[in-house]
Amino acid sequence: MMKNRLLVVCIFLTTLFVKAQDQGEDELGAWYMYFGNYKLSEKFSLHTEAQFRYYEVTDNFNQMLLRTGINYHINDRFMVTAGYGYIETDALYAEFQNEPNASENRIYQQLVVKDNWGKFRLNHRYRLEQRFLSAAGNSDFQNRVRYRLQITYPLSETFFMNVYDEIFLNLQDTVFGQNRLYGALGAKINNNVSVQLGYLKNHFSNTKFDRLQLGVFINADLSGNEKL
Repeated sequence: MMKNRLLVVCIFLTTLFVKAQDQGEDELGAWYMYFGNYKLSEKFSLHTEAQFRYYEVTDNFNQMLLRTGINYHINDRFMVTAGYGYIETDALYAEFQNEPNASENRIYQQLVVKDNWGKFRLNHRYRLEQRFLSAAGNSDFQNRVRYRLQITYPLSETFFMNVYDEIFLNLQDTVFGQNRLYGALGAKINNNVSVQLGYLKNHFSNTKFDRLQLGVFINADLSGNEKL
Protein backbone atom coordinates (compact mmCIF):
# COMPACT_ATOMS: atom_id res chain seq x y z
CA MET A 1 0.00 0.00 0.00
CA MET A 2 2.80 2.41 0.89
CA LYS A 3 4.58 1.77 -2.43
CA ASN A 4 1.34 2.37 -4.33
CA ARG A 5 0.79 5.71 -2.57
CA LEU A 6 4.34 6.87 -3.28
CA LEU A 7 3.93 5.84 -6.93
CA VAL A 8 0.77 7.94 -7.21
CA VAL A 9 2.59 10.96 -5.73
CA CYS A 10 5.52 10.54 -8.13
CA ILE A 11 3.19 10.27 -11.14
CA PHE A 12 1.32 13.40 -9.99
CA LEU A 13 4.49 15.48 -9.63
CA THR A 14 5.96 14.18 -12.92
CA THR A 15 2.76 14.99 -14.82
CA LEU A 16 2.68 18.49 -13.34
CA PHE A 17 6.34 19.01 -14.30
CA VAL A 18 5.88 17.85 -17.91
CA LYS A 19 2.74 19.93 -18.39
CA ALA A 20 4.47 23.02 -17.02
CA GLN A 21 7.13 22.94 -19.71
CA ASP A 22 4.51 23.65 -22.38
CA GLN A 23 4.20 27.29 -21.32
CA GLY A 24 6.14 29.95 -19.46
CA GLU A 25 9.88 30.29 -19.10
CA ASP A 26 12.43 28.20 -20.96
CA GLU A 27 14.34 27.52 -17.75
CA LEU A 28 13.07 25.70 -14.68
CA GLY A 29 13.76 27.74 -11.53
CA ALA A 30 13.91 26.84 -7.86
CA TRP A 31 12.94 28.19 -4.43
CA TYR A 32 14.99 27.19 -1.37
CA MET A 33 13.01 27.86 1.81
CA TYR A 34 13.21 27.77 5.60
CA PHE A 35 10.16 28.11 7.88
CA GLY A 36 10.42 28.18 11.68
CA ASN A 37 7.63 28.32 14.23
CA TYR A 38 8.77 28.70 17.85
CA LYS A 39 6.37 28.42 20.76
CA LEU A 40 6.90 31.20 23.31
CA SER A 41 3.95 30.56 25.65
CA GLU A 42 0.56 28.87 25.71
CA LYS A 43 -0.91 31.50 23.37
CA PHE A 44 2.04 33.08 21.53
CA SER A 45 4.61 31.81 19.03
CA LEU A 46 7.23 33.35 16.74
CA HIS A 47 7.25 32.81 12.98
CA THR A 48 10.55 33.10 11.06
CA GLU A 49 11.08 32.55 7.35
CA ALA A 50 13.74 32.90 4.64
CA GLN A 51 13.35 32.16 0.95
CA PHE A 52 15.94 32.34 -1.84
CA ARG A 53 14.46 32.15 -5.32
CA TYR A 54 16.30 31.57 -8.60
CA TYR A 55 15.35 31.77 -12.29
CA GLU A 56 17.30 28.54 -12.77
CA VAL A 57 17.71 25.62 -10.37
CA THR A 58 21.04 26.78 -8.92
CA ASP A 59 21.80 30.02 -10.75
CA ASN A 60 20.44 33.43 -11.83
CA PHE A 61 19.13 35.10 -8.66
CA ASN A 62 15.47 36.13 -8.72
CA GLN A 63 14.37 37.10 -5.22
CA MET A 64 15.22 37.01 -1.52
CA LEU A 65 12.38 37.09 1.01
CA LEU A 66 12.82 37.44 4.78
CA ARG A 67 9.70 37.39 6.95
CA THR A 68 8.80 37.22 10.63
CA GLY A 69 5.65 37.53 12.71
CA ILE A 70 4.02 37.04 16.09
CA ASN A 71 1.29 34.40 16.21
CA TYR A 72 -1.58 34.43 18.69
CA HIS A 73 -3.27 31.04 19.06
CA ILE A 74 -6.93 31.68 19.85
CA ASN A 75 -7.56 27.93 20.16
CA ASP A 76 -6.60 24.73 18.34
CA ARG A 77 -8.39 25.86 15.15
CA PHE A 78 -7.82 29.61 14.91
CA MET A 79 -4.59 31.63 14.84
CA VAL A 80 -3.93 35.29 14.00
CA THR A 81 -0.58 36.79 13.01
CA ALA A 82 0.93 40.25 12.60
CA GLY A 83 4.32 40.54 10.97
CA TYR A 84 6.87 42.14 8.67
CA GLY A 85 8.73 41.08 5.55
CA TYR A 86 11.63 42.39 3.48
CA ILE A 87 11.93 41.42 -0.19
CA GLU A 88 14.81 42.10 -2.59
CA THR A 89 13.94 41.37 -6.23
CA ASP A 90 15.97 40.93 -9.40
CA ALA A 91 15.24 43.37 -12.24
CA LEU A 92 13.66 40.73 -14.48
CA TYR A 93 10.95 39.74 -12.02
CA ALA A 94 7.47 40.09 -13.61
CA GLU A 95 6.10 42.73 -11.25
CA PHE A 96 9.07 45.05 -11.90
CA GLN A 97 9.88 44.38 -15.55
CA ASN A 98 12.48 46.71 -17.13
CA GLU A 99 13.45 48.21 -13.76
CA PRO A 100 17.13 48.02 -12.62
CA ASN A 101 16.28 46.67 -9.15
CA ALA A 102 13.47 46.63 -6.61
CA SER A 103 12.95 46.22 -2.88
CA GLU A 104 9.89 45.98 -0.70
CA ASN A 105 9.06 46.49 2.96
CA ARG A 106 5.85 44.66 3.76
CA ILE A 107 3.51 44.60 6.76
CA TYR A 108 0.96 41.81 6.94
CA GLN A 109 -1.90 40.47 9.05
CA GLN A 110 -3.39 37.02 8.67
CA LEU A 111 -5.94 34.53 9.98
CA VAL A 112 -5.33 30.77 9.81
CA VAL A 113 -8.20 28.31 10.21
CA LYS A 114 -7.52 24.58 10.57
CA ASP A 115 -9.98 21.77 9.77
CA ASN A 116 -9.88 18.00 9.50
CA TRP A 117 -11.77 15.98 6.89
CA GLY A 118 -11.09 12.34 7.66
CA LYS A 119 -7.33 11.91 7.23
CA PHE A 120 -7.10 15.15 5.27
CA ARG A 121 -5.84 18.22 7.15
CA LEU A 122 -7.15 21.49 5.73
CA ASN A 123 -5.50 24.85 6.33
CA HIS A 124 -7.21 28.10 5.26
CA ARG A 125 -4.97 31.18 5.29
CA TYR A 126 -6.36 34.69 4.80
CA ARG A 127 -3.70 37.40 4.53
CA LEU A 128 -3.79 41.20 4.12
CA GLU A 129 -0.59 42.96 3.02
CA GLN A 130 0.53 46.58 2.98
CA ARG A 131 3.40 46.88 0.48
CA PHE A 132 5.97 49.71 0.41
CA LEU A 133 7.70 49.29 -2.97
CA SER A 134 10.87 50.93 -4.23
CA ALA A 135 12.33 50.59 -7.73
CA ALA A 136 14.59 52.80 -9.88
CA GLY A 137 14.39 55.65 -7.38
CA ASN A 138 10.58 55.60 -7.35
CA SER A 139 8.34 54.45 -4.51
CA ASP A 140 4.78 53.17 -4.36
CA PHE A 141 2.31 51.91 -1.77
CA GLN A 142 -0.08 49.05 -2.52
CA ASN A 143 -2.51 46.79 -0.69
CA ARG A 144 -3.12 43.15 -1.48
CA VAL A 145 -5.20 40.24 -0.16
CA ARG A 146 -4.28 36.56 -0.41
CA TYR A 147 -6.19 33.34 0.22
CA ARG A 148 -4.54 29.91 0.39
CA LEU A 149 -6.19 26.53 0.76
CA GLN A 150 -3.66 23.87 1.78
CA ILE A 151 -4.43 20.16 2.08
CA THR A 152 -2.10 17.66 3.75
CA TYR A 153 -2.57 13.88 3.58
CA PRO A 154 -0.46 11.37 5.54
CA LEU A 155 0.98 8.52 3.48
CA SER A 156 2.66 6.84 6.47
CA GLU A 157 4.10 7.85 9.83
CA THR A 158 7.03 9.44 7.98
CA PHE A 159 5.78 10.56 4.57
CA PHE A 160 2.96 12.89 3.63
CA MET A 161 1.58 14.70 0.61
CA ASN A 162 0.98 18.45 0.63
CA VAL A 163 -0.89 20.52 -1.99
CA TYR A 164 -2.15 24.08 -2.02
CA ASP A 165 -3.61 26.77 -4.23
CA GLU A 166 -3.19 30.46 -3.39
CA ILE A 167 -4.68 33.47 -5.15
CA PHE A 168 -3.37 37.06 -4.87
CA LEU A 169 -5.79 39.97 -5.41
CA ASN A 170 -4.72 43.62 -5.65
CA LEU A 171 -6.82 46.32 -4.03
CA GLN A 172 -5.78 48.81 -6.73
CA ASP A 173 -5.29 48.78 -10.50
CA THR A 174 -5.71 45.29 -11.99
CA VAL A 175 -7.40 43.06 -9.43
CA PHE A 176 -5.76 39.74 -10.33
CA GLY A 177 -2.16 39.54 -9.14
CA GLN A 178 -1.08 35.92 -9.35
CA ASN A 179 -2.04 32.34 -8.55
CA ARG A 180 0.20 29.63 -7.12
CA LEU A 181 -0.51 25.90 -7.49
CA TYR A 182 1.79 23.62 -5.48
CA GLY A 183 2.25 19.90 -4.91
CA ALA A 184 4.92 18.20 -2.78
CA LEU A 185 6.08 15.05 -1.06
CA GLY A 186 7.09 15.64 2.55
CA ALA A 187 8.99 13.65 5.15
CA LYS A 188 9.15 14.02 8.93
CA ILE A 189 12.75 13.89 10.11
CA ASN A 190 11.68 13.92 13.77
CA ASN A 191 8.94 15.48 15.91
CA ASN A 192 10.26 18.98 15.27
CA VAL A 193 11.68 18.94 11.73
CA SER A 194 10.22 18.07 8.35
CA VAL A 195 11.24 18.64 4.72
CA GLN A 196 9.24 19.02 1.52
CA LEU A 197 10.29 18.59 -2.10
CA GLY A 198 7.70 19.99 -4.45
CA TYR A 199 6.72 21.78 -7.60
CA LEU A 200 5.10 25.21 -8.00
CA LYS A 201 3.21 26.60 -11.00
CA ASN A 202 3.16 30.40 -10.57
CA HIS A 203 0.64 32.18 -12.85
CA PHE A 204 0.78 35.93 -13.48
CA SER A 205 -1.51 37.83 -15.85
CA ASN A 206 1.09 37.80 -18.64
CA THR A 207 3.52 35.00 -17.79
CA LYS A 208 3.93 31.69 -15.95
CA PHE A 209 6.87 30.52 -13.83
CA ASP A 210 7.74 26.88 -13.11
CA ARG A 211 9.61 26.30 -9.85
CA LEU A 212 11.03 23.39 -7.93
CA GLN A 213 10.77 23.92 -4.18
CA LEU A 214 12.87 22.56 -1.35
CA GLY A 215 11.64 23.54 2.10
CA VAL A 216 12.79 22.88 5.67
CA PHE A 217 10.17 23.29 8.40
CA ILE A 218 10.99 23.55 12.11
CA ASN A 219 8.53 23.56 15.03
CA ALA A 220 10.21 24.06 18.39
CA ASP A 221 9.03 24.75 21.91
CA LEU A 222 10.90 27.58 23.66
CA SER A 223 8.39 27.78 26.49
CA GLY A 224 9.33 24.54 28.23
CA ASN A 225 6.01 22.91 27.32
CA GLU A 226 5.07 20.47 24.58
CA LYS A 227 5.83 21.37 20.93
CA LEU A 228 3.33 23.28 18.79
